Amino acid sequence: MAEVNGESLNAEAGPPGKPERGKGVKLVDRVFDQLLERIRGGNYPPDSRLPGEHELASMLGVSRPIVRDALARLRDQGMVYARQGAGTFVSAHGSPTTQLAYSPVKTIADIQRCYEFRLTIEPAAAYFAAKRRNESAIQKIASALADLREATSHQLHRTDADFLFHRAVTEAANNHYYTASIDALKAHIAVGMHLHGLSLLGPRQGLEQVYEEHNAIYKAIADGRPDDAQRLMKAHLEGSRDRLFEGRVLDLSF
Repeated sequence: MAEVNGESLNAEAGPPGKPERGKGVKLVDRVFDQLLERIRGGNYPPDSRLPGEHELASMLGVSRPIVRDALARLRDQGMVYARQGAGTFVSAHGSPTTQLAYSPVKTIADIQRCYEFRLTIEPAAAYFAAKRRNESAIQKIASALADLREATSHQLHRTDADFLFHRAVTEAANNHYYTASIDALKAHIAVGMHLHGLSLLGPRQGLEQVYEEHNAIYKAIADGRPDDAQRLMKAHLEGSRDRLFEGRVLDLSF
């Protein structure tokens, strides 16, 4: 088990690194994520005009069609809007002041509370993902799963790929409340994932088991088996929590 003794969390997990991206769908994902991060980080305030497609393509090192597709996804999610002949602007929905937020993780009990809350939303998101998934959503989950497979083969745990897998599941559910919730929990989830990843290192092949849990969730969603997807996500989160705490959860009654 990772060292998490005591009530205070003394060392914060470093921010998850950016996954390497390839071409096509993965490249659009990267540009979309970068623009979304800049909007939510306040780099582009509400009602401000985004740089043009040519400038964004140059800034991000991609082609204009990739930028165009990423902007279309931002429009679909209500993060930006277009003005005829004027360009693309950030909507009020994209303002960091309007985003859902939670208090930062400060104690071990907070990590457990995060797992408890995730267990109320992510199994349901997996259920609806299996009912509503489309080819694009399946590809995005598969992309994160492939990154987890590669890391596992090198006996590594990639917190970024782990988070992207879970986020892609909420996106596949086509319910923005699930996605907004997991985005707001990103820093909190990263702490738990980092410590869970440390607990998996060693001779017991824990990383391989966790990969297989993710793979089973993916297959259930891709095959359109909502009840199985819900059950497998619940079992995965409970297993992650129990591995981290070695089955000794805290009493949160007081």
